Amino acid sequence: MTAGDPRHRAIEAVWRIEAARLIAGLTRMVRDVGLAEELAQDALVAAMERWPQTGIPDNPGAWLMATAKRRAIDELRRGKRVERKHEELGHELEAEQERATPDLDAALDEDVGDDLLRLIFIACHPVLSTEARVALTLRLLGGLTTEEIARAFLVPSPTVAQRIVRAKRTLAEERVPFEMPRGEALAARLSSVLEVIYLIFNEGYSATAGDDWMRPELCADALRLGRILAGLAPMEPEVHGLVALMEIQASRARARVGPSGEPVLLLDQNRALWDQLLIRRGLAALERAESLHGGQPGPYVLQASLAACHARARRAEDTDWARIAELYAELARRMPSPVVELNRAVALSMASGPAAGLAVVDTLVKEPSLASYHLLPSVRGDLLRKLGRLDEARVEFERAASLTRNARERELLLERAASCARGKA
Repeated sequence: MTAGDPRHRAIEAVWRIEAARLIAGLTRMVRDVGLAEELAQDALVAAMERWPQTGIPDNPGAWLMATAKRRAIDELRRGKRVERKHEELGHELEAEQERATPDLDAALDEDVGDDLLRLIFIACHPVLSTEARVALTLRLLGGLTTEEIARAFLVPSPTVAQRIVRAKRTLAEERVPFEMPRGEALAARLSSVLEVIYLIFNEGYSATAGDDWMRPELCADALRLGRILAGLAPMEPEVHGLVALMEIQASRARARVGPSGEPVLLLDQNRALWDQLLIRRGLAALERAESLHGGQPGPYVLQASLAACHARARRAEDTDWARIAELYAELARRMPSPVVELNRAVALSMASGPAAGLAVVDTLVKEPSLASYHLLPSVRGDLLRKLGRLDEARVEFERAASLTRNARERELLLERAASCARGKA
């Protein structure tokens, strides 16, 4: 069976749907995320050998889980893991298998929500580096292969493979428990989970490097993870805030790229191309978040409110820039950041004129954390251009072009520099 075979594609589709549930349930049983993934992969191999002859079963997830459980028992029986607790676990699994009823649907769905949530918290555990968290999350919860993750982030496959191996080893060495954090630990861990999901989304929305302005498949993966998390943690306002933000941002995808793949900036976009279904879903998620936050909106709820201001404007000139500037000011109070301040400067320039925005941007020029951030000279160049200071603007656009690693963005910035050189504001 080749990769292009329809049966192969069907099995891959099943795997994408069932992988996270399968690994989550197995992790609860064997208490080792690395072993759980191995068992799940073994079950996938068995499916690829069996299903082309027998057809995909009515409940493929249950089939995969039952196969993985049998392999777990075999693995433990062979004595590859001889610790006492594993031996006891093997007996428990064997007894469970003997007691199992034909209702495999119920067996698979038992505790699946809690299991998935625990798996999300493990994959995004702060004990791991940010890069490792992203790779492990896409692997375990997104169902992506090592090659797909490497291609999405433009890094070599061996690098991604090493990150995943080290991540699983670290989780085992640190004895990270397969459990839900509680109290103050929950807030800290939830923040890490949301950060990872948003990092994945942002890489898809504005690729940091390569030839493409966007990688929609990463946006889709992040949105799927966010929606799952919202279903598993329905009372967390920041979860709904992040989902709202991603839904609204994703609604602009078709309008952000021109016919030749070139970037189309927000104010130049054809808003008729914005996906109204995603906007409605995003606004509904924002309304849910606002009903839960108790008057103290968190960073993701505030960012979703910012996105909503754009989504509600039928035309670019209808945008409530004064409100956007206020929201950025509030975001800066809640989450101080030079990048937030740079965005506030843009909003201020739109609300009160380019000179007002430039005054804020000029305070950021010597900020060390923005030294290689291409959007700082890009924004400064735009404001200088609007003020008619074209020579200075050209220098800023050229500097921004030298800093970005995205080919499409570099072309846009160089064209803006050339426009200034031609004396066109």
